[in-house]
Amino acid sequence: MTESIEEAQSSLRKNAPEPEALQMIPEAMARKHVAIPISKTGNILRVVMANPTDIFALEALASWSQMRIEPEEAAAEEVLDAIDFNYRAYDEIQQKISSISSDEGSDGDAAAKVRLDTSMDAPVSQALTLIVDEAVKARASDIHLQPGEEALRVRYRIDGALHDMFSLPLTTATALISRIKVLAQMNIADHHRPQDGQFTVKAKGRAIDVRVGSIATVHGEMATLRLLDKSRATLSLSELGFLPDTLVKFEDMLKVSYGIILVSGPTGAGKTTTLYAAVNTLDRIERNIITVEDPVEYRFEKINQIQVNPRAGLTFASGLRSILRLDPDIILIGEIRDAETANIAIQSALTGHLVLSSIHANDTVGVVLRLLDLGVEPFLVSSALIGVIAQRMVRRICPNCSSPTEVSSAESMAYKQEMQEEKDTFMYGSGCKNCSNTGYRGRTGVFEILNNTEEIKTMLLKGATAGEIRERAIKEGMIPLAKDGMIKVKENMTTPSEIIRNAYTG
Repeated sequence: MTESIEEAQSSLRKNAPEPEALQMIPEAMARKHVAIPISKTGNILRVVMANPTDIFALEALASWSQMRIEPEEAAAEEVLDAIDFNYRAYDEIQQKISSISSDEGSDGDAAAKVRLDTSMDAPVSQALTLIVDEAVKARASDIHLQPGEEALRVRYRIDGALHDMFSLPLTTATALISRIKVLAQMNIADHHRPQDGQFTVKAKGRAIDVRVGSIATVHGEMATLRLLDKSRATLSLSELGFLPDTLVKFEDMLKVSYGIILVSGPTGAGKTTTLYAAVNTLDRIERNIITVEDPVEYRFEKINQIQVNPRAGLTFASGLRSILRLDPDIILIGEIRDAETANIAIQSALTGHLVLSSIHANDTVGVVLRLLDLGVEPFLVSSALIGVIAQRMVRRICPNCSSPTEVSSAESMAYKQEMQEEKDTFMYGSGCKNCSNTGYRGRTGVFEILNNTEEIKTMLLKGATAGEIRERAIKEGMIPLAKDGMIKVKENMTTPSEIIRNAYTG
């Protein structure tokens, strides 16, 4: 039985189901029975299933297709992934969009029509639902609706990279974006000022929060939808990609009763995910945890989360100042953006609170210098700082199409510089249906952790340079970002080009 399962899984990974076979079973039925048809020969329909002994499922498939079912077994996850990839709704999206009249008159008339026609059966509503569903299937983090001269481009950001998925007639852009505005409670009549909003949808049986931003361009309004999958918010620290020794260091930092821990990196580096994973490891029963965020991306039980609202006078600084009167044990600040927030955060850390926050800097030592640039006194940084984590996100090699590949001299030299060993052949994905022909599937983190040891505290007080502090931290066991990445290259998790592109700070 094990061999047959492995054969079926291999077939699902490498051989695309025949279009003629897919048409025999609708997607809803395939999902219900966790089964996907892969080939049709005469009156026999070959189906890969999670449970090939399910008589009711076999009868339902046979009755619908009017064919004899030849079942094969595969893991449920493999079958569901195959369903996600092979049942594409792009043609259906085109059909729904084409039924929206292209001559609705002025933008105001189109907006009014969308406002009135808010039923889920309306073509524009169904098209938007399908666009979001397809994005969730593709593991996209963002949907970009970008008007051009001739068409509306629909793009998905998958594993950190944007992909053109399909185009829609430019004449339907107003109706589609107006529908998004209705759902996100934005001003449907205002097409000139930037707006933002949020709504929730269900896709693949999961609740997905959608954060919307819109702005006018020379070709019309563009919109970006950030998909926040609540299941991602429950990742543990061990699932983020920390090396074992680095993970131990971070966990030890979280055991300190008071002080400040900072996470740095560019936008999209996974800072919020790391902060949430850290907070989820802390005791929520005996300790009062309060967060100030902009925006609150994911919601957690037994954690008091506050949304920044500048219009109401609630900023990071004012919110932080207020919650100090609410007897917190642990404070999470979404981001330190200015001198006032930085100084209040440091003072909070010195008065018996464990503070976690993110800050923009290239690396760990850059965070320390950033605090000094914001006007925090060196002796306060020295006293309050527990440690700093710098991180990046890199794409994982697709396990289905990876093979040894010779690389450029630049990649070999970068690997040698970090690992002190010669190597010119590394695993790369050639591209397959499972990775949308990118060679990558999924992402992992690359990390650098600086512990504020007694030696580094002394150097801060003496005004040591960034280079001196970094050199000392490495002597004390800090693994630099680039080396952490190349270790993952050696373990065949990612590629040298991904590390060069993401982890080198210049």
